[in-house]
Amino acid sequence: MKETWQNLVESTIANCLRNKLENYSPESKEMPFHYRLIGNDRMALFSFIHSLNTSFGTSIFEPVAKTLALSQGRFLQAKTQHVIGDTIFEKNQAVITRILDSLRSAESKPDKLNEIQLIRDSLSGKTHKIKATKVDLFLEDKNGNHWLFDIKSPKPNKGEFQGFKRSLLEWVAIAQLNGCAHDIHSCIAFPYNPYAPRPYDRWTMTGLFDLSQEVKVAEEFWDFLGGDGTYEKLLQCFARVGDAMRDEIDKYFKRFKT
Repeated sequence: MKETWQNLVESTIANCLRNKLENYSPESKEMPFHYRLIGNDRMALFSFIHSLNTSFGTSIFEPVAKTLALSQGRFLQAKTQHVIGDTIFEKNQAVITRILDSLRSAESKPDKLNEIQLIRDSLSGKTHKIKATKVDLFLEDKNGNHWLFDIKSPKPNKGEFQGFKRSLLEWVAIAQLNGCAHDIHSCIAFPYNPYAPRPYDRWTMTGLFDLSQEVKVAEEFWDFLGGDGTYEKLLQCFARVGDAMRDEIDKYFKRFKT
């Protein structure tokens, strides 16, 4: 990541954090023991951190990822919260259900390229509307290939994985129906590894995901967007913004002190 783009990324981080502060309103719950023991300002900070954690993906990670993806000239376009469509072939829907059933029962192993081919082979018949999830980060590279990322919290519930997998397959089916002639890569991205330095292991992704094709964790994700070494440089960007805004953040929360 070039120095000029590090500055751009840091500006994005700072703007996102300031926007979050400007629109933040502490929870109005009456917690008399907590407030008296810890203090209003610390409780407000705790509430803010909880709110930030809940929305970190859309508030911070998505805009930073978009800025980073466009900074290196590798991608022609990058969009966040991209609506890919809402129409799917009924045969595709049936194929996706069979794929999921087969993976859940361990009758088959995850193989994304084969799964995509199964979807392509069933692009016919009636269509119907579905409520497809938005693509957190949509990228188009110089070869016209599309990368569709679902950016997730690194510690999802076990039951959520099946929904994640269905979304990835539905995105492929919708894109194919819309006539996308290039390769489609639908992936889950985890911005960091909470188990580091050990490898990421969340129930071994429950046997649903082709890890080499569908999952990018920490360095894999950020280095994919910006090149080798981007993850470590990005952490430095966050650290510099944190240092630069420390007094600003402290001043903001002092107003809650009584």
